[in-house]
Amino acid sequence: MNLRVRATMSIAGAFLLLPALCGPVRAVTAGDVVESTPTTVYLAPGKLLEVPVNAWHLRYRSTSATGASNIVSGTLLVPKSSYLGRRPIAGYAVGTHGLGDQCAPSASMANGTEAELALMSLMLLKGWAVAVTDYEGLGTPGEHTYMAGVSQGHAVLDSIRAAARVPGANLSSDAPVLVMGYSQGGSSAAWAAQLQPSYAPELRLRGVAAGGVPADLQAVADHLDGTADFGLAAAAGIGFDAAYPELHLSSYLTPQGAALFADAADDCVADLRSKFAGHRLSDYTTSDVMHRPDWEARLTENRLGASSPRVPMFLYHAKGDEIIPYAVGRTLRDEYCARGVNVLWTGVPAGSHVLGAVEGGPLAVAWLASRLLGLPAIGNC
Repeated sequence: MNLRVRATMSIAGAFLLLPALCGPVRAVTAGDVVESTPTTVYLAPGKLLEVPVNAWHLRYRSTSATGASNIVSGTLLVPKSSYLGRRPIAGYAVGTHGLGDQCAPSASMANGTEAELALMSLMLLKGWAVAVTDYEGLGTPGEHTYMAGVSQGHAVLDSIRAAARVPGANLSSDAPVLVMGYSQGGSSAAWAAQLQPSYAPELRLRGVAAGGVPADLQAVADHLDGTADFGLAAAAGIGFDAAYPELHLSSYLTPQGAALFADAADDCVADLRSKFAGHRLSDYTTSDVMHRPDWEARLTENRLGASSPRVPMFLYHAKGDEIIPYAVGRTLRDEYCARGVNVLWTGVPAGSHVLGAVEGGPLAVAWLASRLLGLPAIGNC
């Protein structure tokens, strides 16, 4: 046997011995923690009013809207106080922050500019751990797949899985789980509820609270066209194009539209609203994009209500919501009820979308706390 053959056989033998020397190699799965770094979270800018929790910035594995493996970032908050029994894990899904990485909840919490920390704090005061996803492409390389509900639901569920796997967080994979969100977060929470039975059946999900839910994106886009908040619909178009590259949004944009949409691709919510305020999609496109068959198919795929969550749902919506029509939320309630879902529906008297979060958030947290106590979930279908 010549030396080259002998050397080749020796190398091959070494590789064959690796599993025996190193142990079995575990397959990569959704929810695996890629990186967890201790961080500090603040309630006010200038690194003022530090939130008294143990916090980690996370990068974890999840799944895109088309089923591809991806990496998503987020933040885990764990109260420093002890908890009797397994500490519950709440997946908190934030509302619209924007499209650029600097808009991510992880960034705003570290900078002291995260308004939704007020609602997260209601959970932390109860001793719950709170996992906050940044969603796909917001805080990680790639474009944010804004309003692609399937991707967002995966990101929420996998943030909870990841939370239980963070070294030093002392959380259990058998912990009771809750999910809450409003606006974009309401859609994400509802998608987490719909996807959980098939995607994350091991999670001990007790209940989901979703407010201001843009359940039907086509109806919401039609409503926003030409309004001060048209930028949110434009952002959803950018997000869907990122989630589903075959949609080729750029091929239907005018030169002006192409320039504006490219400029907006890394904007936060305030800039998105100001740049597009009062305009219509037709101002920037050469075709009725939203009603093309390929776009309609993806919009239908991301329309909530076509499958049944297996846990109680608390749905709330501002009666004066100017961004997500009240009727859209009510239709989701009706469709869930028709499917036999245990739904408690509440129309809060708030006169705007933002005030709906303020008025409905504490009600949602109280309802979720009742699920942990094992109290009957009484619906009003």
